[in-house]
Amino acid sequence: MAHTGQAGGTHFDALYKKVTWKILPWLLLGYIIAYLDRVNIGFAKLAMLSDLGMSDAAYGLGAGIFFVGYFIFEVPSNLMLHKVGAKMWIARIMVTWGLVSATMAFTVPIAQALGVSNESVFYVMRFLLGVSEAGFFPGVILYLTYWYPSSMHSRVMSIVLLGNPCSYILGGPISGALMYFMGKGATLSGWQWMFIIEAAPAVLLGVVVLFVLSDGIHSAKWLSAAEKTELVRRIAADSSEKVNVPLKSLYSLPVLWFLTLIYVLMQIGIYGINFWAPTIIRDAGVNSVLDVGLIAALPYILGATAMVLISRQAERSGKHRTYAVWVSIIAAVGLLLCTLFPHNLVFTLAGIAIAVGGSLTAIALFWGFPGTYFTGATAAAGIAIINSVGNLGGFIGPYLLGALTTLFGSPRYGLMILGASLLLSGLLMAFAGKKSSGPDGANMVASR
Repeated sequence: MAHTGQAGGTHFDALYKKVTWKILPWLLLGYIIAYLDRVNIGFAKLAMLSDLGMSDAAYGLGAGIFFVGYFIFEVPSNLMLHKVGAKMWIARIMVTWGLVSATMAFTVPIAQALGVSNESVFYVMRFLLGVSEAGFFPGVILYLTYWYPSSMHSRVMSIVLLGNPCSYILGGPISGALMYFMGKGATLSGWQWMFIIEAAPAVLLGVVVLFVLSDGIHSAKWLSAAEKTELVRRIAADSSEKVNVPLKSLYSLPVLWFLTLIYVLMQIGIYGINFWAPTIIRDAGVNSVLDVGLIAALPYILGATAMVLISRQAERSGKHRTYAVWVSIIAAVGLLLCTLFPHNLVFTLAGIAIAVGGSLTAIALFWGFPGTYFTGATAAAGIAIINSVGNLGGFIGPYLLGALTTLFGSPRYGLMILGASLLLSGLLMAFAGKKSSGPDGANMVASR
């Protein structure tokens, strides 16, 4: 579906630049912090497993169980955001996940106090972190649909998704340094300090967004009456072509489950990479946790650059689906490269960079699809369903990689499965170009 003219909002004019500068920096910062608190467990693993007495398989299960809590509470959370307002609910999410993330540092004393195993507390805390953070990312996606027409979603999502690589670019060196320096001669280990210190920004930003974000166009004091009218007109013109069905009927739309399957496969790949990148780099010959943190930033810098450039080119060409297919396939090739040369640092970093850049670009382009078809409460629930069920791939990927690493003593076979998942997601999107539409849009498949 292509939009033209002002009503579609295809050009990034001065009005949308104003909107972008008012809201996207805060959303990007929030996503950086969210992702850092979600994946810093990958750096903690380098020292935490021996302190907790856990195996790679137990780590993989704990890292992935985050997404079980995320899955259960994500749809209710997104519906609450739509009901009570974006800034209040996003603030609640940030403060809650920050407090839970900091509590991860005290896994051992909590286990001792309750008389249970360290593994049990680790699993519960990761589950609660997922519960706390549930709704943030789909909430951001929903929030953007309040401001931008669907033709702009890929571009703005590519900006928000910069939080993923930025969390590694900034968080890798910071996490490595905290673990290296803070654990020397201290009461707490380095990984414990890392959890505490890196959780604080989430709580602080949660308070800040109450004052800097607006719930939508009508409540934005920084917009004039004429600007509000124009934005509302463009959103209304865009929404007239979307599906808005009763929520009970949403689950019967084939397009919803088709998009969900694609997203599951994407998440299997990207979270397997993110949770295990520090371990893969260490296995390639980097021994110091400080060096691992510094080196881990390099492939994410390249990946972030690729995501921005390719997403913009896809938007200019109007070939979102074609680009999404090819970058998914290229990401799979990157993971294959890691398996072919597991002890060569140059090839390992190149493989991670290709995998990160390809998968992140595919996800940025993918999130332009749901906003093409859904609006209102249907969009809130639909986006949440796709993201919550899709994020179960974030449970499957790390768990499979951990289990296979424990079984074979190497992450090689697990990385092959992650690569196959990314490849399959690309192949499915290649068949997403055809659609048949009924009066309710129930047979539609993404065509962008």
